[in-house]
Amino acid sequence: MSDDPASTKTVDPRLLRAFLAVAEELHFTRAAARLYVAQPALSRDIRKLEWDLGVELFVRSTRQVTPTPDAERLVPYARRVVEAHDALVGAFAQPRPLLVDLNSEGLATNRRVLERARELAPEHELMARYESGLTHASYEMLAGRLDVSFGRFAGLGPAARARLSQQPVRYEPMAVLLPEDHPLAELDAVPMPKLRGESVYAGAGNPRTPEWTELARLLFELHGARLAPPAPLAVGAEEFRRIMAKTRTPVLAVVGMPALDGMVSRPLVDPVPLSPVSLVWRKGLVHPGLDALREAAAELARAEVWLSRPQNGWIPAADALIMMSSS
Repeated sequence: MSDDPASTKTVDPRLLRAFLAVAEELHFTRAAARLYVAQPALSRDIRKLEWDLGVELFVRSTRQVTPTPDAERLVPYARRVVEAHDALVGAFAQPRPLLVDLNSEGLATNRRVLERARELAPEHELMARYESGLTHASYEMLAGRLDVSFGRFAGLGPAARARLSQQPVRYEPMAVLLPEDHPLAELDAVPMPKLRGESVYAGAGNPRTPEWTELARLLFELHGARLAPPAPLAVGAEEFRRIMAKTRTPVLAVVGMPALDGMVSRPLVDPVPLSPVSLVWRKGLVHPGLDALREAAAELARAEVWLSRPQNGWIPAADALIMMSSS
């Protein structure tokens, strides 16, 4: 044993558990049976603890085991450590809820992935959030306040992409929401050339969604449409509906997004613009709920051919590279 108190090592809670068993049973054979270990292994653990602490804990004879004063002094400390260790292990026995950003309540694809993941991992809690944009969600993920999101990964800056992982989910066909009395609302589908000269809202000025605004800008530059100027920032679906009803500006959306009050949704064609959707999470994140989300996304993508681009589909080259290199 060391005579230098400064040489005391970190004590393994397992050794303290062995010590408490011997201190309470005052018998190595009974203590070993209680711990489901062999007696020689228990004796080695006690000797290791004595070495680490630099004290003798038990006086052993052929007939009895007697705790030393140092053992009596150690008992209350050992109990507190073992209780704290058990509480720590218990707290992490079940993973915490996984916080999943669906971006918007109207995006059916994201909701379906979450619902399927809940079916695959019913014992784990996957809780929905609505952050209204991958850019804002990326800040929350990197800060540890959010776990997973959906969106256009290529629209994030390189620093954020370097700290996040992604899995392609779907090429989402885009649409335009039009006031019911807009001339283009009479069409079943709106060809992109018909938007020439139109001012279309695509989140300009919204700090949560610049990746969506950039995608719209790239699309509009090819077809002569214009980005509508910033509207008052509306948080929540109801507030957004109210603001758009007042401005009566066409809105860039995706097929399947519910139409706003007084507006109709029309798919865009010639070409079909695509919004690339990825599942995005913080690098290094380990959680069974994430595993279930990834499995659900892959399963649905295969079953419904979500990652098959139509012949006349359009997507920026940077997005295509990311989606194809990861799929």
